[in-house]
Amino acid sequence: MNQELRELYQEVIIDHGRHPRNFKVLEDYTHSQKGYNPLCGDRLQLFLRIPPGPQPVIEAASFQGEGCAISMASASLLTESLKGKTPEDAKVLFQQFHQLLTGDHNCTGPDLGKLEVLTGVRAFPTRIKCATLAWHTLLGALDQGETKPDNWVSTE
Repeated sequence: MNQELRELYQEVIIDHGRHPRNFKVLEDYTHSQKGYNPLCGDRLQLFLRIPPGPQPVIEAASFQGEGCAISMASASLLTESLKGKTPEDAKVLFQQFHQLLTGDHNCTGPDLGKLEVLTGVRAFPTRIKCATLAWHTLLGALDQGETKPDNWVSTE
């Protein structure tokens, strides 16, 4: 990655970390999950609105919480990328994102758009859990199928 591109990525992460998008409790949410990273103490709660139907689609996503710039930026970018996806598409996106951060760094994968700004955390293995906290929380919310906000998902 060249220096100019690296700086652009850092600017996007800083912007989303300082001004997270969809940072609120979602009205009329249907799915919710809390996530915790015991390594650094980051905590967040993810909210999804998935109206029932023959082909359910994530209508809206939001989150609230506190943590480092990486975890807040990752949650912000995640909520922006979920709208309009089916729960199955969201799980595939999780796998692709997780592979991007933890897999073979020389392989080429699908274009993940803005989410690729988080590839810089590969150089800092302890930060990968910060970047994936919201994503593990997403899986917990999707797998529950109903609202159980007192349950926690951990990165451990």
